[in-house]
Amino acid sequence: MVMKDYYSISEVSEILGKSKETLRRWDREGKLCAVREPISNYRIYKKEQLSLFSDFISGNNTEDIVNNFVLPNNEYKVLELFAGAGGLAIGMEKAGIKCTALNEIDKWACQTLRENRPNWNVLEGDIKSFDFLEYKNNVEVVTGGFPCQSFSYAGKRLGLQDARGTLFYEFARVVKEVNPLICIGENVKGLLSHEKGKTLEGMISILDEIGYNVVPIKVLKAINYKVPQKRERLILVGVRKDIDIEYKYPKPHDKIYNLEDALKKGDLFDCDVPKSRGTEYPVHKKEILDLIPPKGYWRDLPLDLQKSYMGKSFFLGGGKTGMARRIGWDEPSLTLTCSPAQKQTERCHPDETRPFTVREYARIQTFPDEWKFMGSVSQQYKQIGNAVPCNLGEEIGYSIVDFLNNYYSKVNKSELSISLDKAM
Repeated sequence: MVMKDYYSISEVSEILGKSKETLRRWDREGKLCAVREPISNYRIYKKEQLSLFSDFISGNNTEDIVNNFVLPNNEYKVLELFAGAGGLAIGMEKAGIKCTALNEIDKWACQTLRENRPNWNVLEGDIKSFDFLEYKNNVEVVTGGFPCQSFSYAGKRLGLQDARGTLFYEFARVVKEVNPLICIGENVKGLLSHEKGKTLEGMISILDEIGYNVVPIKVLKAINYKVPQKRERLILVGVRKDIDIEYKYPKPHDKIYNLEDALKKGDLFDCDVPKSRGTEYPVHKKEILDLIPPKGYWRDLPLDLQKSYMGKSFFLGGGKTGMARRIGWDEPSLTLTCSPAQKQTERCHPDETRPFTVREYARIQTFPDEWKFMGSVSQQYKQIGNAVPCNLGEEIGYSIVDFLNNYYSKVNKSELSISLDKAM
């Protein structure tokens, strides 16, 4: 890790693995006091303060001794909903889980899936128009990255019917129809606080109603699972109530990969990133980003340009470290968005003043180089930006395989015991 003189509260939160609320409390209690910028009054921290913390000192050079890999003892099958361009499906496939069918409404994402896996059963169209009864008791896993939507609350305890009209309702409906051993939902971290937590509570109560116990919710940081990107995904795991097997989340890896690992030959990829098409910044944005150094952002601009570029946001709270941001080679990328040049969420290349190309985007999401994306450049960016990183999907896949191995091992032992009892 290359050390700077000052760090924003967002950066310190990431480095120390502590919430911003905790850091603010530490500031009030005098445990880790922030320095105030004279103009904006933002909290910033000096390098010397952070040097007291082992996480800061150790940086990213830790040797990785974690291994989540496990071989499936049987052929396990997954039905994937809201499949997108296949990031999670690729991960499941790499973990040894067979993809039985995938549902996706976006026609370009469906073309991408068919182009790369002609043998996959891609169900194109609105999930509301499909029933999935043919898969009942025929797949072990149902997965889906459903969007976060508000519910209509009919009472204290939300039921399946109260969620009608939302895509989580469709996810739960399919789980009920298919009756898998385990279901996995994934969403943005913001689901934790959506509608003050009521939306997530409703989802948990709905899964409970249809016969699934929800494992304690976790937000997985992609950087801990061989992904060179600071992306976070909330994972919602439901285990069928008749199953007495504990699901365990994949263990986080010690080694953190950075942008150089993503785009150059190394441990993650065996060659440099292939050349490909990409979008460009408008002239006025390029002039601004030309002034930003690697790992820098809008605060590295002269004060007058800071004010003109940020507008009213300049005087609001928060570090806004993703704005006018140039990524450094020796750090993971910030979370990729669906449009690499959209206003105030820039992810600029370290050496060239341009957004990442399509293939660079795909590398940061750990897609294989041979995975082709269909549609226009903007459609390709959208598909990649919306995806679950493939390596994160693979690590989640191993945790599912481990769960299923344990389940079938217990079932087989029980059946053997019954057979022996009958024989006696």
